[in-house]
Amino acid sequence: MRRLLIPLLIILIGAVTLWRQQAGPGRAGTDLPAEALDTIALIRQGGPFPYRQDGRTFGNREGLLPDKVQGYYREYTVPTPGSPDRGARRIVTGGSPPSVWYYTGDHYRSFSPFDPDEESLP
Repeated sequence: MRRLLIPLLIILIGAVTLWRQQAGPGRAGTDLPAEALDTIALIRQGGPFPYRQDGRTFGNREGLLPDKVQGYYREYTVPTPGSPDRGARRIVTGGSPPSVWYYTGDHYRSFSPFDPDEESLP
């Protein structure tokens, strides 16, 4: 058993290192869905947004994003194909105009920062 443990750890460390290198700077391993590009474009042009909740203040009640004054964060829906409602995917921006961008694919349980100007977006 011990003979297998060290090679498995080496493989695991190598896989994590490779994954982080491929994620690229500014993406923090975020795999943005293709629909996020449309949402980013709408945010940049100021709408119109497909959901009335888009552009409203995100309260950061979960406390997962850096503490900022109320109204700093705004949330926007990233459509989920086939979903009968808004789904769980969101982009949360900070600042006006946005200077920080976060993606959550699990309805605010986790956030990943990303750079919308990153060339490697889908």
